[in-house]
Amino acid sequence: MELRTATLGRTGLTCSVLGAGTSPLGSMEHLYGYAVEKQRAIDTVLAVLDSPITMIDTSNGYGVDGSSELRIGGALQQVGGIPDGFLLATKVDPDPTTEDFSGERVRRSWQESRERLGVDRVPLLYLHDPERIPFEAGMAPDGPVRAMIELRDSGAVDHIGVAGGTLSVMQRYVDTGEFEVLLNHNRYTLLDRSAAELYAAARERGMGVVNAAPYGGGMLAKGPDVQANYAYADRGQELVEAARAMHQACRRHGVPLAAAALQFSLRSPVVDVTVVGVSSPDRVRQTLDLASQPIGDQLWEELEALAPAGSRLD
Repeated sequence: MELRTATLGRTGLTCSVLGAGTSPLGSMEHLYGYAVEKQRAIDTVLAVLDSPITMIDTSNGYGVDGSSELRIGGALQQVGGIPDGFLLATKVDPDPTTEDFSGERVRRSWQESRERLGVDRVPLLYLHDPERIPFEAGMAPDGPVRAMIELRDSGAVDHIGVAGGTLSVMQRYVDTGEFEVLLNHNRYTLLDRSAAELYAAARERGMGVVNAAPYGGGMLAKGPDVQANYAYADRGQELVEAARAMHQACRRHGVPLAAAALQFSLRSPVVDVTVVGVSSPDRVRQTLDLASQPIGDQLWEELEALAPAGSRLD
């Protein structure tokens, strides 16, 4: 299948509207409930590189000792580097031992990522989950935001973004005007539309908008009777019942719930790129199949009517 191409706001960066998320490739069993061995992870990245997907999203902190980046680097080495027209994005993270998230740590994090990935540069570098530190610390003269700006201004990276969850925190960083791309997760799905205003505000500033985790951590992929948690936690029975009703509506129309969840994000006018976690070559193929599943207007109307009101996570 073919995928549409998106441009990430004023950056001019282009990629497929569907991106591959690689936190599962770090084999974070405590988060996902399963392990991913090294060769399977490398094979998954190779499958992405051989598919219509032209964007991979990773992070310094995915897996022990940056195992996600190391495995991506192993796959890139096999194909001779980043293919032309492919967008590789990573994120800076605090020190895993000391939790230091200073400007100096940002520079070390970036250097670690370059070495693991085996690249001289990546086009897009995010500040990852800044809700882990006070906003004032994030914006301090020796803090992480200033260090990222310096990395961009020196030519070490092309563009900078901010990636995180908590909407109020993300809004403060968007309002600084320093970032070119916004990534938010789990807050713009069939079940939770609470990031819509944030996304609209980012687009008004000319920022690219990346929506991650359209399945809400699995509930909208496996169904609420298999995965009762939303975004890795118990969010209440109201959300479960809404997901169950959506699942039943999809069954009546012969459409997988996961297809509707994915395409909800792909068809949104406030989203440029949707990032979905992949953990095997089969998962890459399945995701592409879900993205191309025909869905009629009647089902979309039913799903819209079943969406619960209000924010779910913040």
